[in-house]
Amino acid sequence: MSTVTRSPAQTRMILVALVGIALLALLISRQSSEAPLVPLFLVGSLLGIALYHSVFGFTAAFRLLLAEQRSAGFRAQMVMLGSACLLFFPALAGGNLFGQPVQGFVSPAGLSVVIGSFLFGIGMQLGGGCASGTLFTVGGGSTRMLVTLLFFILGAMLGLTHLAWWKTLPALPPASMIDLMGWPFALLLNLSVFALAYFAAARIERRHHGAVEPIANQGNASWLRGPWPLLAGALALALLNFTTLYLAGRPWGIATAFALWGGSVLQLVGLPVGSWSGFDTPAMQTTLAAGPLGDITSVMDFGIVLGALLASGLAGKFLPIWRIPLSHLLASMIGGLLLGYGSRIAYGCNIGAFFSGIASGSLHGWVWIVFALIGNRAGIALRPMFKL
Repeated sequence: MSTVTRSPAQTRMILVALVGIALLALLISRQSSEAPLVPLFLVGSLLGIALYHSVFGFTAAFRLLLAEQRSAGFRAQMVMLGSACLLFFPALAGGNLFGQPVQGFVSPAGLSVVIGSFLFGIGMQLGGGCASGTLFTVGGGSTRMLVTLLFFILGAMLGLTHLAWWKTLPALPPASMIDLMGWPFALLLNLSVFALAYFAAARIERRHHGAVEPIANQGNASWLRGPWPLLAGALALALLNFTTLYLAGRPWGIATAFALWGGSVLQLVGLPVGSWSGFDTPAMQTTLAAGPLGDITSVMDFGIVLGALLASGLAGKFLPIWRIPLSHLLASMIGGLLLGYGSRIAYGCNIGAFFSGIASGSLHGWVWIVFALIGNRAGIALRPMFKL
């Protein structure tokens, strides 16, 4: 087992995180909602711990694969997707999970997804994170990612106001592989693709580096203090997403909450957000009225931040850096805007569109990852401009 020398400051952060989780759970419990918001908030907290302790980042995994031919993070994602599909497909085909009605994230696949995921991919490499990565690194004390998050919120609001126009562009109707093929064949096809991608990535790494980094090597890790092997993170994310499906009746998402956060703040200062395009839909009007503490995605996002804060304190690694180069701040601003805007017009982020979309059997999830990877390649090429 690893030993951690924890300073008084780290101990205080553990207490802050625990008190924050308890107080926010109490506030959420007072919301009038049919959804089990407190359990979902706690699931979000567990997601934050799993993301932080396993350092399960999509952005770094894509960059290491595309730029350095290192495949561990990407291969862990294939395990995560395969595990999720094994859990999701039978439940979604039946329409219920232990008596709870469930449905997946199935969205149109068209130009808006192509362009939005490409922009999101660039934003990942400039902003320094994806949707889940932004939240858990903010919780872990990254001050630069606070800037990315702020502009992520601004971009999401802008994307939502433009979404009606993007929906007019050519697109295939929402298509579920589960419905089109039947869940057994769809599952077999998906697992075959994941296995092919897993071994192809491993082969690329072996050809360039002579060996393949394992994803199951725990070393001297502690399950309480971390770090966790990537395999543990992959399995934890799949299981917690499945738990979300049961509790919420739909999979895990992140980015849809960000436009709500921005809109709620602007409403507080008197701006007529409810009359803006995108905010004027019945669903968004209901969400605005309930506020962030009454929104499933928001409470799970808050949980991720606090869970990561707790994990960073337990690991003895909460250490914000306040001096950030101007070029890095500029990259975070541009990257955050692209992340927010891209996620809205692409019907989701790396979690809602890629992870949960593919786990839902949605064709748009596959379109998303193809063009997000192309965007990541473009973003990698732009990073030197910002001294990243």
